[in-house]
Amino acid sequence: MSGVTSRYEDSALEELLESVRGIVLDIDDTLYLERDYVLSGFKSVEAYVSQTYGIHGFARVSWKLFEAGRRGDIFDIALAELGVSVTPTLVDGLVHHYRNHRPTIALLPDSLRLLNTARSAVRLGIISDGPKHAQQQKVVALGLDRHGARIVLTDELGPEFWKPNLRPFQDMEQFLGLAGSRLVYVADNPAKDFVGPHALGWRTIRVARDGGLHAERTEPQLAPAEITLPSLEPMVRAIAKRVA
Repeated sequence: MSGVTSRYEDSALEELLESVRGIVLDIDDTLYLERDYVLSGFKSVEAYVSQTYGIHGFARVSWKLFEAGRRGDIFDIALAELGVSVTPTLVDGLVHHYRNHRPTIALLPDSLRLLNTARSAVRLGIISDGPKHAQQQKVVALGLDRHGARIVLTDELGPEFWKPNLRPFQDMEQFLGLAGSRLVYVADNPAKDFVGPHALGWRTIRVARDGGLHAERTEPQLAPAEITLPSLEPMVRAIAKRVA
């Protein structure tokens, strides 16, 4: 992995998890690669604009921009490159379609192994940011409702409750009947994911996956995770060892 060193030892991870009775997971770039969702969305918008407006090549141009690091105005730039007159109404419609499409995504193998291994050993939860309808579609596409996890999508509470707000983590404590060091939050974004859990005394683990959108972030953080892993596989091994 370029740019990020995975900082953990098996003994440190096992020690961290020893008192944990609840594992709470992020979704994007923790359980699957968010870039897969982005590509799925571009392809869905491509089918829509091709059928509705006769615009072709949208997914190809948008993906090229995304791969080049463009963020925030990809739809505007892609449409302009395709010779389309860009209007707020058109862009807003495409963004709405993107966020509400049924994504073609799947749990990564280590994520599925963790969910299957952990469900008999600990209580499971999910806390995830993002537009409500998009996250709801991801939950369905990934089959997360089948793993017995309590799910908190922060946008269902309101945009003011996105991380690092404490409210979703406090709600999860009530749902799981656990608090403090009995809980661990596993997520990918060092800029916002671990501030709330640290404030409540949770343990924290960062997953810096190859291909993750935040995997290369190394700047100083307000509340860095205690341990950084390259995948969820070390957690699978540690929990399997504990329940053996």
